[in-house]
Amino acid sequence: MSALLDSLATAFEGGDARRDVLDGVLRDGLPGARSEAWKYTSLRQLERRTFAPAPLEGPVVDATFVEGIPAPRLVFVNGRLHAGLSDLTGLPAGVQLQSFSQAVAAGEDSARLLGRRYERAEEVFARLNTALADEGVVLRVDEGVQAVTPIQLVFASAATGTDLAWHHRHWVELRASAQLGIVEHHLQVGDAAHLDNSVVHVHIARDARLSHARVQAGSARQTSFLRTDAVLARDAQYHRVDLELGAALARHELNVRLEGDNAHLTANGVLLGSGRRHVDTRLGIEHIARDTNAELLWRGVAGNRSRVVFHGGIHIREGADGTDANLSNKNLLLSPDAEIDTQPTLVIDAEEVKAAHGATVGQLDANALFYLRSRGLPEQQAQALLSAAFCHEPLRVLPQALREQLGAQLDRALVEAGVA
Repeated sequence: MSALLDSLATAFEGGDARRDVLDGVLRDGLPGARSEAWKYTSLRQLERRTFAPAPLEGPVVDATFVEGIPAPRLVFVNGRLHAGLSDLTGLPAGVQLQSFSQAVAAGEDSARLLGRRYERAEEVFARLNTALADEGVVLRVDEGVQAVTPIQLVFASAATGTDLAWHHRHWVELRASAQLGIVEHHLQVGDAAHLDNSVVHVHIARDARLSHARVQAGSARQTSFLRTDAVLARDAQYHRVDLELGAALARHELNVRLEGDNAHLTANGVLLGSGRRHVDTRLGIEHIARDTNAELLWRGVAGNRSRVVFHGGIHIREGADGTDANLSNKNLLLSPDAEIDTQPTLVIDAEEVKAAHGATVGQLDANALFYLRSRGLPEQQAQALLSAAFCHEPLRVLPQALREQLGAQLDRALVEAGVA
């Protein structure tokens, strides 16, 4: 048996259906190296660790922690809603924002919020989430509501005497012709070594538009598993940027189904490896309807003894004519002890499509370095400038104010990692 799974199972409090899911996970165990989905991310060390369930009351955190994060915001500390730091002032009319536990207490069907079930053994953490989730965010936008002020979601890990685990299930729903922005902050208070296991369901209805920025800057000892499942209806737009800047082990699976004609996806990201960090991102993009579009721009940097893993999967299904899909994954390898693994895959079952995918792993351009050195810049400063410009490219799709905010966080992380 797995010490990890046994310890996580102690948090179970659900009914028979969820018990069956948990029993299935305990029976199957954790995926090993023979699992293609986990080929480059070993769980052997994590399997030996144990985590206690997050207590119902989170630790005390000073209010200065959220300075600079405007309202409306919802704040969670060690997996639990922190009412004192949350502030829903200015929440637009027609936007409903509450925690998972609040929604269930108000009569929401928890089975609906938990949504789909996961059956494959490789989906171990999504299955665990289905069995154990008891908190998260429920966010809905009514039809036609054009929200200008973005929603701020803050998830903080605070150091305690015990390593904790929590399982969040988030539900984001935009109804027809709605518009919303979301900014996620995954932050640390002290050097925590907790485990965060979250699943997000995103539903974007006809003509709706969601802008979504996420900064994962957790503790250097933290473990983070995230799965995002998004569905786009006709003429829907989903624009997101992910910055993976923290955690010892961080894995994000982003799955998007473009089910409506003319649906559009932009999903960009930066994967920063430093120290002994392991960063793993997997994209699964399915073009199902006609005339859909996906633009995917990802940049990876690996230094010290870190490892960056990227899998970019695009599937253009039969009948999805008129699809335009583009994936670019470029990576900088800054240390002989670092490693980068990239797997772009493209499956086309339709006709009359435009699709391109590519991946590179290399070092900084020698000609560009020479040019900057010839203009009087020291070598280290020249390398820093080129590395920062390389990493900032995926942020260009963001509005200027948010681009500057996230860009500043990215710059700080690059400096801390010794990249800039």
